[in-house]
Amino acid sequence: MKLGEIYKSKNAPIFSFEVFPPKGEELEHKMENLFLELAKMNKQKPALISVTYGAGGSNRNTSLKIVKELKNHLKQPVMPHFTCVCSSREYIEKYIKEIEELNITNILALRGDEPKDIEVCYRDFKSALELVEYLCRHSELDFAVAAYPEKHPKAKSLEDDIEVLRKKQDFGAKCAYTQVFFDNDRYYNFAELCRKKGVTIPLIPGIMPVISFKQLERIIELSGTKIERRVFEYFEKYKDSKEDTIKAGIEFASKQSQELLKFGALGLHFYTLNKAQSSCEVIENIT
Repeated sequence: MKLGEIYKSKNAPIFSFEVFPPKGEELEHKMENLFLELAKMNKQKPALISVTYGAGGSNRNTSLKIVKELKNHLKQPVMPHFTCVCSSREYIEKYIKEIEELNITNILALRGDEPKDIEVCYRDFKSALELVEYLCRHSELDFAVAAYPEKHPKAKSLEDDIEVLRKKQDFGAKCAYTQVFFDNDRYYNFAELCRKKGVTIPLIPGIMPVISFKQLERIIELSGTKIERRVFEYFEKYKDSKEDTIKAGIEFASKQSQELLKFGALGLHFYTLNKAQSSCEVIENIT
């Protein structure tokens, strides 16, 4: 089912998960563990599982292996990420063909993270907007895009960022998945501003159940996500207990998710960090 159909269905709330290709040592073992986690996610019957993709195809083979496993063995709708940083037009054309040959119909179109080990290499595409415009003209894929309730770090203002999102919508984006956030008021404000600016595609909140305090600190550092002091202190209480942190993360994410659905969000997109337990428990708590 294509994205445009998924979010027009009457099966709300609609849930999706995100996973990433393992890397480093003992890759085969990590892959086996990931497939076990994916099987657990599959029991929740998600509408989509998205698979991240490194800049310039840095983890191309591993990502495609996960995509093929999801599609061919787990029989699960899959949405590969599609990034353009360090990618040539020829490379993008080849990847589009590869995705279409797998009979995959949905992708998440992103600029992608800038590589840390080399100088930033913009080739034919300098932004996700340029990639989206190209996809609109050269593929039959349905594509989603990213959204930032706290604005993209490089955007001049939230209003400017929303204008870029509107342009992506005009080029055919079917929905937008938000960066993770912990304060629902930021999403509410963002959604209302989007509607005023003519953005009408579904804005799917990104939810990340916290599983460790160090992980929370790292997310704040890497993404620039703002977090209220009360939320930080809530998780700080449990930082010395992994089990208690996971329970607190499930409780917080469950309450956050219930409020978002009550507000009118059509679904939730879970950043799982390749662990199924917490996200699946949140879904069970709210359904």
